Amino acid sequence: MNRRKFLSYIGCGCGSLLLHSCTTTPITERKQLKLISESKLNAHAAKVYEKIKQQEKMSSDYKTLNDIKEIGKKMEDSISEYFYRSKLDDPTVNFDWEYILIDKKVRNAWCMPGGKIAIYTGMLDVTKNKNGLAAVMGHEVAHAVAKHSVERASRSTLLNTGVKIIDIASGGVLSDINRTTGMNTVGMLTQLGIMNPFNRKQESEADYLGMIFSSLSGYDIRETVKIWERMKEFNKGKEPPQFMSTHPSSDTRIEQLNNWINEVVLDYPPIKFS
Repeated sequence: MNRRKFLSYIGCGCGSLLLHSCTTTPITERKQLKLISESKLNAHAAKVYEKIKQQEKMSSDYKTLNDIKEIGKKMEDSISEYFYRSKLDDPTVNFDWEYILIDKKVRNAWCMPGGKIAIYTGMLDVTKNKNGLAAVMGHEVAHAVAKHSVERASRSTLLNTGVKIIDIASGGVLSDINRTTGMNTVGMLTQLGIMNPFNRKQESEADYLGMIFSSLSGYDIRETVKIWERMKEFNKGKEPPQFMSTHPSSDTRIEQLNNWINEVVLDYPPIKFS
């Protein structure tokens, strides 16, 4: 089979796949590409989560863990109720929510696909109070609700396939560049020029949706800005240039959050249950 015919077959195949794999993010309605099975990713995440629970030291601060679970439950209920009242499909309907507090002085938190959440005790130096904790959890929950992991895995798959196709079509030019430079130059440029900007977009989207989920759950979202002001102090002089990072800079986040506060307070007031 000649190269032109091969590329036409690949192009048709990818085009067909893309047509059947485009969805939108809940609330923001940003178009998304999903080539990876969400159910399989959730199942894999649940297994990894269990391993982490066995390998990491769990905190004995049960009061804070109970606060985390209480905040999580409020968000679970408020998110489901919001989508029910809006007559929209609930993106969390297949989630199996779970919360852990890891005893490690790391300023971090994450949420795996399917609602598996972890907070590190080091993050408590930044959150300070329940509103701050809700802000952090809202952001992490937003990643799961928006299916960011599914989207990121799908985009990586598509990019890897695309690079291979271009390399074949160009007669191995991309491979020659990597050999000449002695490093994965093409991969690095792809990361800086495509993946990093995309990841920053997801992070900003999670900031926005996280604010909404915190507000729907009855927490004071003004604390979100204060968290990033504190993070900026903690990271003083240690943040990489934004273009090299998968996350927006603290200054960018503070500015965006300040711009969103009034809109979120007005459009997404706390859900009241009868």
